[in-house]
Amino acid sequence: MSVLSQFTIITSVLNGAESCEGDGMHRLRVESHFDAAHRLVGYEGKCSELHGHTWKVEVFVVGEKLNDLGILVDFNILEEKLNKIINRLDHKSLNDLKEIGNPTCENLCKYIFESLKDLLEHAKLEKVRVWEGEESWCEYYEL
Repeated sequence: MSVLSQFTIITSVLNGAESCEGDGMHRLRVESHFDAAHRLVGYEGKCSELHGHTWKVEVFVVGEKLNDLGILVDFNILEEKLNKIINRLDHKSLNDLKEIGNPTCENLCKYIFESLKDLLEHAKLEKVRVWEGEESWCEYYEL
């Protein structure tokens, strides 16, 4: 199964610092897509019927400390961890995955976040953003 993935790095250095050292944070972002169907149980409207989306998932990771090579998290490792989750969702009926609950965009977003949050050693999972269409998305993060 092929899962489309696109990587983007967004490096944010605070306090006007222009080098990788000093007071600042780095933010990494990876993106993936999958196709899946769902229906919203208990919802009054057309989304109560089975329908599908091409979902887009963005994962944001933050941290201060870079390794000796100047890397916060290896993109390949982050992609591998995300793709393990995406492969469980791709071309599935999300209603069959009981661990998600009612497969709203909000519950799906939290499910992906919870599945990833303890998998990173040197960085913090900042948030997960899930798009169910070109104009509609949800973010989940923990304070």
